[in-house]
Amino acid sequence: MALEPDDLSTSSALVVDGNPTSRGILVSQLRDFGMGTVVQASRLADARRQLEYRKFDVVLCELHFQGDTMSGQDLIDDLRRNQLLPFSTVLIMVTGEATYAKVAEAAESALDGYLLKPHRASQLAERLHQARIRKTSLQDIFTAIEAQEFEVAAQRCVQRFESRGLFWLYAARVGAELLLRTGQFDQAQKLYQAVVQAKTLPWAKLGVARAQLDSGETVKAVSTLENLVHEDPDYADAYDVLGRAQFAQGNLDAALQTYQLASQMTPASISRLQNLALMTFFMGERKAAEPILDRTVRLGLDSKMFDCQTIVLLAFVRLENGDYKGLQRCADDFARLLERNPDATRAKRLSEIVQTLALISRGDFGGALDAVRTHCQRIRDLDFDFESACNLLTLLALLAQKAIQLDEVMAVVDTLGLRFGGTRLQSELLANAASVHPPYAEQVRGANARVLKLAEVAMAQTLAGDPGAAVMELLAQGQQTLSSKLIETAYLVLNRYRAQIAQADTLETQVRMLRERFNSNGSRPTLGEQKRQAGGLSLRSDISTPTTTPAR
Repeated sequence: MALEPDDLSTSSALVVDGNPTSRGILVSQLRDFGMGTVVQASRLADARRQLEYRKFDVVLCELHFQGDTMSGQDLIDDLRRNQLLPFSTVLIMVTGEATYAKVAEAAESALDGYLLKPHRASQLAERLHQARIRKTSLQDIFTAIEAQEFEVAAQRCVQRFESRGLFWLYAARVGAELLLRTGQFDQAQKLYQAVVQAKTLPWAKLGVARAQLDSGETVKAVSTLENLVHEDPDYADAYDVLGRAQFAQGNLDAALQTYQLASQMTPASISRLQNLALMTFFMGERKAAEPILDRTVRLGLDSKMFDCQTIVLLAFVRLENGDYKGLQRCADDFARLLERNPDATRAKRLSEIVQTLALISRGDFGGALDAVRTHCQRIRDLDFDFESACNLLTLLALLAQKAIQLDEVMAVVDTLGLRFGGTRLQSELLANAASVHPPYAEQVRGANARVLKLAEVAMAQTLAGDPGAAVMELLAQGQQTLSSKLIETAYLVLNRYRAQIAQADTLETQVRMLRERFNSNGSRPTLGEQKRQAGGLSLRSDISTPTTTPAR
């Protein structure tokens, strides 16, 4: 494709290189090319801050940084995973390492080029020019994404792939990511599988697993991922998704081991360290969790990848250990976060938990009890989610451990167990949250058994030939307990036996209302706030909210 001479006068570039000489050469060459703005960074930490809060048209990044556990490749991958690098940015890795493995790794990361030192200015110019050709060739796709027309963009990608047009492989990757984003999991899986058949690539196999997992085929996803990590044991993104799949299966021990492997492979990755910290805590290994939580906070506090739930768990551990100065640092960290983003509703809610812990550490038990009562009054609110339930249970268990107990606490624990403990995984996570006070943990498990018994009794009515009565019973119990398990079971029975239920339309209205109120994603267990999943491309546009709601 013929292009006019590159006009870079309105473009901006970031040069990341620890060597002042080579950094100066790159900066000088870019300025000679007419680059409008050139910013320099000598450390990866500085580059991270620049890339998280500012958009660049071009990024030139050195692969190796002496004395740093992270490489330039790790930084780019970490930013990609967390939706902080738009694919419209031209990324060129600069290094003296010319091995095939590293070049292949760069290709798998969807970089735009790989520049080997020493290089001539003409070579850099050629890399930039070729990257511009790709951006121009795919401009109709990028334009649709920027306009939030994701289905249109996905269709254009599929057409490019099927016709084997210019950059068809890259278009397929973007298209499959768009299909996942819009909830079209079957179509995404088919596209990833077509890429695998056309050209075996780890990211395509990982895409198949992501589509399987998002469509509920957890067992298939785990099998696909296990085969992938066996074939390519150094593919860190595969471990991220495998851990998520094992977590969804309720296989927490395996998920913890997988997250440990992923973190060991990339020790400076904030998101992977964070996953490991949260998983370790919720497995009940509080002593082992403390140094991981602390390192996550120190490494990631100023990063957009950071999840402030990490501070809450660190505060819990420090109160348990009697580290009151450390607990106060957690409160101070939250104050910094809220100062930067005073309208962050979730951060405010989590900060209130830490403030309550600070009251306990100072011996202000009256103030702490008042704060806990306020937390308990919210347990039936629509926006009270699984994360809030775990935090409140941990708080109540710590109070009980210190012989501080509210009169109404057993009713609160019971409500939390019934509302959020509908599955074995949910029940065990809630019980682990309350593990420092075993009676609460057992009460949560007992609530799970009651929910299962209620579902069993209602289902017996279906087997007896009266599915309508079963749906009504499930709805009545679901409304009383707020149990998403019972509400969802009512939905499934209604849809399966609709033809046998006389009042199906009326019941459908009730089911829909309760599902909307109490069966949202907030009832599902997750590790912190969910970011973009590993293995895909960044599809960041000017407005991040998709126009099409994924159908889960």
